[in-house]
Amino acid sequence: MSAVPYRRTFVRLLGFLRPYKVSLAVSIFLAVASQAAQIAVIWVTKNIIDGALRPHDSHKLWLYVWAIVGLGIVRAALMSGRRLISGKQALAVEMDLRQGLYAHLVRLSFGFYDRHQTGQLMSRATVDLQGVRFFLGYGLIFLFQNVLTVLSVTAVLFVFQWKLALIALAITPVLVMLAYRYSHVSHPTLRDVQQKLADVATVAEENIVGVHVVKSFAQEPQEQAKFERRSEAVFGQTIRANRQRALYVPLISWIPLVAQGAVLLVGARMVTNGQLTVGGFVAFNLYLGMLVMPLRSLGMWIGQAQRATASGERIFQVMDEPEEIADSPTAVELPPGGGHLRFESVTFEYMSDQPVLAGIGLDVPPGRTIALIGHTGSGKTTLTSLVPRFYDATVGRVVLDGVDVRDVKLTSLRRAIGVISQDPFLFSASVRENIMFGAPELSDEEVEHVARLAQAHEFVERLPEGYDTVIGERGITLSGGQRQRLAIARALAVDPRILILDDATASVDATTEARIRLGLREAMKGRTTLIIAHRLSTIALADEIVVLDDGRIAARGTHDDLLETSVVYRDIYEHGLLERQFADAVEARGGRQPLEAAS
Repeated sequence: MSAVPYRRTFVRLLGFLRPYKVSLAVSIFLAVASQAAQIAVIWVTKNIIDGALRPHDSHKLWLYVWAIVGLGIVRAALMSGRRLISGKQALAVEMDLRQGLYAHLVRLSFGFYDRHQTGQLMSRATVDLQGVRFFLGYGLIFLFQNVLTVLSVTAVLFVFQWKLALIALAITPVLVMLAYRYSHVSHPTLRDVQQKLADVATVAEENIVGVHVVKSFAQEPQEQAKFERRSEAVFGQTIRANRQRALYVPLISWIPLVAQGAVLLVGARMVTNGQLTVGGFVAFNLYLGMLVMPLRSLGMWIGQAQRATASGERIFQVMDEPEEIADSPTAVELPPGGGHLRFESVTFEYMSDQPVLAGIGLDVPPGRTIALIGHTGSGKTTLTSLVPRFYDATVGRVVLDGVDVRDVKLTSLRRAIGVISQDPFLFSASVRENIMFGAPELSDEEVEHVARLAQAHEFVERLPEGYDTVIGERGITLSGGQRQRLAIARALAVDPRILILDDATASVDATTEARIRLGLREAMKGRTTLIIAHRLSTIALADEIVVLDDGRIAARGTHDDLLETSVVYRDIYEHGLLERQFADAVEARGGRQPLEAAS
């Protein structure tokens, strides 16, 4: 990383302290006052030696001792206040960073999450944030305090004895050069450490979320080996960072001791020759001792600044990601309407020059139900994802009730659309909270109504606490069919004018599917509905069928028409018919009613 971007990142990090200018100023003042008290203690010590011990003046001795005690109490109070204020400031900065990062993450489009791993993002929101927080809350204060100590004590040393001060400060250019060199070599190493820590978090997150898959395929040893390789990479890079620290920090710490040794040698001769009092000699060395610690810790705080900047760089990589899907400056509320949907010459590309959809033209009148079918990869889910603006069309436009969806406020648009996916996500909350997720104002009666429509009410009533039962993370305590029915109820709860069913009944058995279809028929009345389906029974809910093939509309019409005119549809239908006959045969052998009877 070159010096200019490094400085730019560092300045941006300092910008997060802007709301806390007052507390930062108070912290700095308390640090300055604390150092002034320490300087005063040494000055009193000099006076004890020269003005009380040597003349044997007990009155002055006690006076000076009480002065030191008082200064010690004041310094302790100042340090305590500074730590309380800077600690609160550090936590506030961390909270602002975390909230800002999260607020940006939730606004980013699906395309961003397609390109980034969850573990990497979680690492930025935890490990990197803590590194930045520690430096901005504590490290920066200590760094400023050390610089201030060096400047103030240096001035005092020149007042005391300028010859000894010159000897003591002769090592300054060497220290500056070493500090600059350490800063230059440590930053890329520490940045790589942070990246490799994120790699470890990624593997851990994937294995925790996908633990069922790992165990199903007995891949525990392989996944453990992968985790160990990532951990060893962190170990190796951290060892490299420690080697750099082990080389530079002791060297930076040792050089001041050389200067201190020279001062002791020359100062002792000056005392012998009467050029310096004993008290002055002791005080000079005490002041010099105040310089040694800041100079010794210089390497540590430079390293901390480097680590914070490396973490800040990774955080800003996310925060600088553009909001690909955002409200335009002239965006308006979605006007009232019945859900008239049009795709006008729509082309879409996930990657440049690789269109997934090409020239899609489709008019869906209000209240009409369209089934989208096609082989895997034909673009069905992508097409429906353009309606709520999960992605934007590359060419052409999607129009809802006479308005381009890109000209409508996202919140207004998405509240008018209910999406039910094949793999529904449920939160670790109560059943009621999951159903009300998009419509928190629903009454208990309305919650129960949409649950009945989705054929979920009966199984919910059997749960230990009914609608107040807390389900596990991702709905793991429920069956696939139960999760799907709750997802359908959640979508219906917002009373959408557009309903999108993306293979919404794929996770349920034939009998449950038949019951859900009864609820969906009721829910679809008066709503424009797009159904992505492979099961013939679900396709039967549609008024019209649109066949997609390789990102284009290959055919559209009724079931009978398409059987005669579309080779693609006939192929899908024949495969689906075989699957249905097989399912019916299995049901018959199990003593259950065939699907037709259950419907």
